[in-house]
This record gives sequence, C-alpha cells and structure tokens, in this order.
Amino acid sequence: MSAPSVRLQKIRTALLSDTAVLIWMAIALVTLHCLTNNQYGFHRDELNFLDDGRHLAWGYVDCPPFTPFIAHVTLSLFGGSLVGLRLFPALAQGLVLILAGLMARELGAARWGQVVAALAVSISPVAISSGNLFMYVTFDLLWWVAAGYGMICLLKRDDPRWWLWIGAAIGLGMLNRYTIAWLVAGIVAGVLFTPARRYLRSPWLWAGAGLALLLFLPNLVWMAQHDFITLSKLASVHARDVSVGWTSSFLTDQLYVSAHIVTIVFWVNGLRFYLLMPEGRRYRPLGWMFVVPFVLFLVSQGRGYYTAPAYPTLIAAGVTLASQRRQSFSRDGRINQDWWVFSSLAIGGLVAWALAAPVAPLGSAWWRLADSTSGNYREEVGWPGLVQTVASVRDGLPAQDQASLGILAGNYGEAGAIDLYGPAYGLPTAISGIDSYWLWGYGDPPPETLIVIGLKRGDADSIFETCAWAAANANPYGIQNEETRDHPDIFVCRGLRQSWPEFWKGFHYFG
Repeated sequence: MSAPSVRLQKIRTALLSDTAVLIWMAIALVTLHCLTNNQYGFHRDELNFLDDGRHLAWGYVDCPPFTPFIAHVTLSLFGGSLVGLRLFPALAQGLVLILAGLMARELGAARWGQVVAALAVSISPVAISSGNLFMYVTFDLLWWVAAGYGMICLLKRDDPRWWLWIGAAIGLGMLNRYTIAWLVAGIVAGVLFTPARRYLRSPWLWAGAGLALLLFLPNLVWMAQHDFITLSKLASVHARDVSVGWTSSFLTDQLYVSAHIVTIVFWVNGLRFYLLMPEGRRYRPLGWMFVVPFVLFLVSQGRGYYTAPAYPTLIAAGVTLASQRRQSFSRDGRINQDWWVFSSLAIGGLVAWALAAPVAPLGSAWWRLADSTSGNYREEVGWPGLVQTVASVRDGLPAQDQASLGILAGNYGEAGAIDLYGPAYGLPTAISGIDSYWLWGYGDPPPETLIVIGLKRGDADSIFETCAWAAANANPYGIQNEETRDHPDIFVCRGLRQSWPEFWKGFHYFG
C-alpha cells in the first residue's frame, strides 16, 4: 500500500473511531442548540450575567465569578448577540455528551453503549434547557460530570494522579456554583467508607485538594471581604423557594426533570452497579457520590433539578451493563433491543426538546404548555420594547431633565435590559439596589431626575417627593410576566427624600 493510501486509511480510521463518533455527536448537538436557541430573547437571568460580566470581579452578590467571566468573554467576542452568549452553554453540553460516552467506555461499554450513554444524558430536560440558556446550572453540570469521569479513571487505573483532574473540576465548579460542595461531601464519603481510603496516604489526593482550594481561594477571599454576602443571598433565595413550594416536588422531579423518565432503567441499574453488584466493587465511591448529595439536597429542601449533574455518572454505568448483556444476545435480540432503546430515546428526546427548548411559536398553545413547565419563556419576552418605551419617556422630558437623568430599575432584568439595549438610544446606565447592582453605586454626580421602572406607585412615592406616571410597559404578544403583571407602570420622579448616601445605604435587597 502506498504512503498516501496509508495516510488516507489512518484518517478514515480516526474519523470513524469511537472517540470521533462522540465528537460528531457533540458537534451535532451544539449545532442543534445554536439553530434553535434564539427564537425569543434574553432571559432576565442572562441579562443579569451580562451586567456582571461588565464588572469583572472575583465574586458577586448573586453568584461566584465563573459564569460572569464567560459572559465577559462573550461580550468581547460577540457583543450583545443572543446566539453568541448561548454558544458557550451549547459547547458545555457538547462536552457533557462526550464525557458521558467516555465514562461508559472506561466502565467497559462498546461503541453501542457509548452512543446510548451520550444520547441518554443529552435528552434530560435539564440538559436540554442548560444548552439553550446561559445559566450557572449549565456549567455546574459540566464540572460534576468532569469530576465523575476523573473518579472513574482514578479507580479503574488506580492512578492517583487523577486527583489533580478531580481537584481542578471541583475548584472550577466552586467558582461556578457552591452546590458542588455536596458532591465533595459524596467524594469524601466514598473515600472514607470504601477501600478507596488507601488514597488518604497519597500525596496526589492532597495535591488535588490543594488545587481545588487554590482555584476557589480568590472567591473565598472576596466573600470574606464582603461579609459573605453571597451566602446571605443564597439563603434568601432558598427561603423563597421553600415558601412558594418550589422544593416540594423534589422527589417527583427526579423522574422527569433531573433525568428523563425513559432513562430511569439506566440510572437505577447504574446505582445498583456502584453500590450492590460485585463487579462494581472497585467503583463503590461513585455510588456514594450520588447518594450523599441526593440525601443532602433532600434534607436541605433543595429544588429537584439540583441533582441533575449527578445522573450522567449513573447512566453511564447502567448503559454499560446493558451494553455488556447485549453481547450475549442473538442477532434478532440485538435488533429488538436497538429498536426499543433508540425509539424510546428518540421519542423521549423529541418530547423533552419540545418542552425544554425554545422552539414553540411564541404565544401559541404549545408555547404556553412549554412555558408552564419551567416559567422561563415568559421571562424572555418584551425587553427591547421596555427599553424603547423608556427611551420615549426620556425624549419627552425637558432638556434640563435629560441632562441630569438616571434610570432606577427595580430588578436585574430591567437593569440588564437598559444596559444592553439602552446604548442604542443614548440612555444612561441603569442603577438598582438589587444584588451586585447596589455595589456598583448610583453614579457621580448622582442623577436628579429619574425614570423609575419596576417599582409600585407607593414605593416610588415613599422614595421621591414627586412622581408622575409616564407610560405603561407591555409587550405586543399580550404575555404576562413579572414586568407586565406586577409593576407595569413607568414613572418620572424628582426630589429624593434623603441624601443619596443615606438612601443608598438602606436600599440594598436580594432578587
């Protein structure tokens, strides 16, 4: 065979290898997300992350710094592009898909099992939603799965150097979302309560722990400098979630939110493999890495989707068992299994995609059904119109008022929308007392005339000496969300009843 033919054969082999198949699947998934994720508009939380990204820091009132840093990168690369912002969540889910297939491979699955594991992980409602929205949940899923992959490689190869990989995943995960601490608790339990305790004598384990702490340390210092305000914010959010009943469906959410219901046989068998089956003895710590976080989230009344990052590791093991059993089937048995597995994944995936991805026509019955399952889509509608209305109010003010104008927003969605779309109208940056906006202040010199959005009339009157109604916020689709339902009125206010420093001191609140 000639040299060019040998090279061509090597290229063909590489492009059709098991790893290449997972990469092609990931590319297809990322492409699908990018083609479908821009039908509506920015979610209010995405607007918040964009504003956080404009104020780079090692911490924020509402979250650790990783997600705002990625938002800063997207602003630098793509400006205010919705598709550009959501490219990174799509890429993260592509990596999760690849890691799921690789976990199945490490556990002994052939190509069939690697493909099924990748598909099964990708169709969970949380994974689909995470690939279409720029939230810290997206990257939380990635870091949990990366840590799980590292643990499988560590235990399979008995190579303690993998503790560095695990430590890096945990450190980056802590910079993204603190709930990964429950995964750390699971890893600690897995090490202490299984033969993996031998690694306590390994310097690599402690090097991995040191790396995780080193990565997290800047945010820890920032929190200490700000009286651990982020923890106070998270406690406030948790109290709200409990009070409105969002945590009451924790157990049922495991069936159709955190993991897709059609994959239940895989993750149940995966848990059984890790905890009960003799052939899974080497991997017992992986079982603890699910059980401990699950119990901690349940006891602490977490929301159902908090456990979603723990399921891919279980699914990989369950699919591996199915893949190994498949080898003993006859040809007809394999065809029958393929039909059931791939048809259920396809149908389940289509249903999940129809509800968890922004693909329904805006305002349709389908859209209303999809929105009712998460409440996200209503928060992606109306922001450009709000800013346009504010600009119209500004244009109707006397020149002297426009010269000393400020925009006071009640929540981070409104403030983020002003800061994203406002420059096109020459609007000033929004100010707000919510979360990190309070830290960013009210400007120097402070405004004298303010357009006030997101506050009720009584609240505005208690802050200013005079307030006049100026406009109503609405959207052309008649969709009810927080802005149109709870505080649609826009006011022009003058005469702060306190000095700005005194007023600002008591104006801080959590969203």
